[in-house]
Amino acid sequence: MSNLTILPIIIPMLAGIIVAFTNSRVKITRALTKLLTIISLVVAMIVTYSVFTDGTIILETGDWVAPYGIILVADKLSILLILTTNIIATAAVFYAPHSLTLKQETHYFYTFYFMLIAGVSGAFLTGDLFNLFVFFEVLLMASYALIVLGGDRVQLRESIKYVLINLFSSMLFVTAVALLYGAVGTINMAQIAERVAEVEQDGILTTIAVLLFFVFGTKAALFPLYYWLPRPYIVPNPVVSALFGALLTKVGIYSILRVFSLIFVHRMEITHEAFIWIAGLSMLFGVIGALSTNNIKLIISYNIIPAIGFIIMGIGIFNQDALSGSIYYLIHDMIIKSALFLLVGVIAYVAGTSDLTKMKGLIHHYPVIGWLLFISAFILAGIPPFSGFIGKLLLLKGAVTADEIVITIIALLSSLLILYSVMKIFIRGFWGEKDDTKNYTKKASLGLILPIAGLLAVSVFLGVGAEFVYPSIEGIAEYLLDPQIYIDSVLKE
Repeated sequence: MSNLTILPIIIPMLAGIIVAFTNSRVKITRALTKLLTIISLVVAMIVTYSVFTDGTIILETGDWVAPYGIILVADKLSILLILTTNIIATAAVFYAPHSLTLKQETHYFYTFYFMLIAGVSGAFLTGDLFNLFVFFEVLLMASYALIVLGGDRVQLRESIKYVLINLFSSMLFVTAVALLYGAVGTINMAQIAERVAEVEQDGILTTIAVLLFFVFGTKAALFPLYYWLPRPYIVPNPVVSALFGALLTKVGIYSILRVFSLIFVHRMEITHEAFIWIAGLSMLFGVIGALSTNNIKLIISYNIIPAIGFIIMGIGIFNQDALSGSIYYLIHDMIIKSALFLLVGVIAYVAGTSDLTKMKGLIHHYPVIGWLLFISAFILAGIPPFSGFIGKLLLLKGAVTADEIVITIIALLSSLLILYSVMKIFIRGFWGEKDDTKNYTKKASLGLILPIAGLLAVSVFLGVGAEFVYPSIEGIAEYLLDPQIYIDSVLKE
């Protein structure tokens, strides 16, 4: 059973190689991509069921016993994120043929798509910091190719900024890993946690913790490190934007959640207290960015930042309710952000523009798209009974329990502004009288609509089916609050 752990990495890697050989035969490549993506989703479901039924699965590659070999750890947190990743990937791959040009498809989109999924899955599963760095590089190399796919001038301009920022953070990442290895003599996360506990996290370890937070915070686009994010995420094709918005920043936030719930938990007055302030500033500045633009793609891109703020808020508060809220909100945000990026891609296509000031009365021409947007806005903002509400309710409950009143007020205010930022697309672009001066003739095919509807259905289930989902999320929070469980399962003590 332990060998199943590597399949979420191996399947997309092999799939990427296979479709590279069929690249010139687009119909065959599309069919193979859909088939292999569904297989990957089914495998993720099987491994998820196994982990939630029988407990954490550890794969010691090459039979090298931890902490000496490369270790993959499929625990409830990592495998739940793997499953969510595969759900998003499935929606994206059915949307892609209706969104991409033939030129983009034949320039190895599907190969780089699979490499991205493999890198993300590896980052979630790895049990040591160096291989976390390696899988970061795998997903970043795939993202470098995807962001320039199409070759527009604006893509090339934004890609330079994106590449430079990530190269700089990667350099700091490997430096931090080297310093940590020098301090504790290992890169296995379980053994690092064990040794940090023994030395009680002295000054040099706290400094390394801050450096790692800077690295992960840059990749997650936290305040004040978010300045690179909004535009690079809107210049590629909408299906690429959806994959970026749903997955890339979430790998950064997952890394913070893992490292600062397992390793650096002994100086919370320095690390976790700072997280709360950073979370509040991320919420405020992110939503201000969303309100400041009339570009519908930028509105959604800016809304990534306050969402990351909500998740880091729970990590900073670090009690059971807050951590449960962070995990719930993380899963919710991955799903709804992918749906929204795909949706605004459709809106920009049928309207012929991303400029909200040039749209009016679209509801009369595209009622289905309009109501999908309306529902998406409510889900994103956390209106009951949708999934965003469950995550925010838990976060606010955790904040009140910890007497963090200021961040509670900021979170509530940000939620209202997030709702307005997305609803203004509906109000200005869709609602109102029919605009007879505009000739909206483009049609949104079922191939574009169904993947979005599928993602929204999953998101709605996370809200209305919370009684089925929450016990599992609560169990993950309890697990994260006791690092010794992870240490014992990996090191078999």
